[in-house]
Amino acid sequence: MTSAEMQMEPVSRTAQWTAAARALESERPDRIFDDPLARAVAGDTGFALLERYRGSAVAPFVLVRTRYLDDALVRAVRERGLRQVVSVAAGMDMRSARLTWPDGVTLYELDRPALLDAKAELLAEHGVDTSGGPHRRAVAVDLAEQWQDELHAAGFDPEQPTLWVAEGLFFFLPEDVVRRLLGTLRELSAPGSVLLGDMTSRTTLTNPLARGFLDILAEDGNPWLFGTDTPEEFLPDCGWSVTDLKQPGEDGADFGRWPHPVPPRTMTGVPRSFLFTAEVRTA
Repeated sequence: MTSAEMQMEPVSRTAQWTAAARALESERPDRIFDDPLARAVAGDTGFALLERYRGSAVAPFVLVRTRYLDDALVRAVRERGLRQVVSVAAGMDMRSARLTWPDGVTLYELDRPALLDAKAELLAEHGVDTSGGPHRRAVAVDLAEQWQDELHAAGFDPEQPTLWVAEGLFFFLPEDVVRRLLGTLRELSAPGSVLLGDMTSRTTLTNPLARGFLDILAEDGNPWLFGTDTPEEFLPDCGWSVTDLKQPGEDGADFGRWPHPVPPRTMTGVPRSFLFTAEVRTA
């Protein structure tokens, strides 16, 4: 573990677990995405956590989520002409390097200072340019506090439409913080802005089928705190209109990686996950 990794909060280390899952997928001949730098940023910590959490449904979800968000992000940038992208709690994501970005795109990566330092250190150890190219700007913030000034100082323009990506974030925040964060994103969004992200269900947090995994997360200092069974109602209440909502395993959110049956929305009392695309609510 590098010196910068040692300074990371426990919840930040889950980003390395995600990177480890992406690394293994990228090394498959039938991979559904290619993240050649994932192994570098996963570090030993990421692969140790991947082994610790083995057997949960979250690992295949990470793969499906990555591909869903990749596709939705590329589509929004190309079809809508969005040139301002903000990765909220970017973690060890390497889209800045592995996706092809049109000229004029600026990607802001928001995350805790210790995580961004660790990411740069891990990449540097592998001889990778940590700047991420002219389109990447790392912005050290605490998303549970006031962070807008730091984003503005990095060059963010609230008058321009924004593509927000909130991946693997909302589980770890209390509901009041989730609502406040979504409201802040809405306030910073010009017309035409888009939000991509994922959520778990409230049922997941109490269902016995998920108890073992959730207990391990809590032991590691990464408890899941928020879920909603109706994101199509929750998101509009926070200023965002849902334009696409999928469970992993459904058409457009499978990619040959989801191994479980998809529970119909009419079935109650079962844990489930959601992937969504939303737009700024105008009415």
